[in-house]
Amino acid sequence: MAESSLVQIKGIRDGLLVSLGEAAWPVAQRALLERIESQPEFFKGARLSLDVGAQALRAADLTALRDELSERGITLWAVVSTSPVTENTAQLLGLATRLFKPSPQRQSLSRASDRNVSPAKGLDDETALWVSKTLRSGTRIEYDGHVVVFGDVNPGAEIIAGGSVIVWGRLRGFVHAGARGNRQAVVCALDLSPTQLRVADEIAIPPRRSGKPQPEVVRLKDGLLQAEPWQPS
Repeated sequence: MAESSLVQIKGIRDGLLVSLGEAAWPVAQRALLERIESQPEFFKGARLSLDVGAQALRAADLTALRDELSERGITLWAVVSTSPVTENTAQLLGLATRLFKPSPQRQSLSRASDRNVSPAKGLDDETALWVSKTLRSGTRIEYDGHVVVFGDVNPGAEIIAGGSVIVWGRLRGFVHAGARGNRQAVVCALDLSPTQLRVADEIAIPPRRSGKPQPEVVRLKDGLLQAEPWQPS
């Protein structure tokens, strides 16, 4: 089998999915790097998830590949495998081992008409990542638990959290709460004006509005994303 045929590339929501054939790992890795070298502009800056099939890979294998990709401006964020050894290795290295399910459709984000405040729920005993700065364009935060930002999230910035997202400031970038399927996750902000908002596998693009911003919380209700007044505590 030609080495070029070992590498199959597919565009997915979170970047590129690269599937490697059943060749020995050194051969498969070399084929991937050669493919990247042949199309450097295509891969530069890409977020790459790797499907290695049943390959049993150790930390040294994945670390070496991650370093090679990093040198080329590529981020390895996920490794998918049917091998428990590889899956465990990827998790130990902080890599995702499941790809997020794509959303079947987008919604319009509805806002509650009543003025009753609704406290945010969802910050339970899970670990939270605390970010004490404004997230500027090009910044990307990914975390398996909750994410709390003390600052603004500017357009072009992204937050992807396995749990809830709370922004003590203006949320104007992209946010995905419950990214691994947690439909109880919520998104809270003092000024909620994201370019796109997701909770679990549901997507909403909030409509433009005028008037003074107010703290709001977005949660799933009956399968729909709805924004309600939020009383920070």
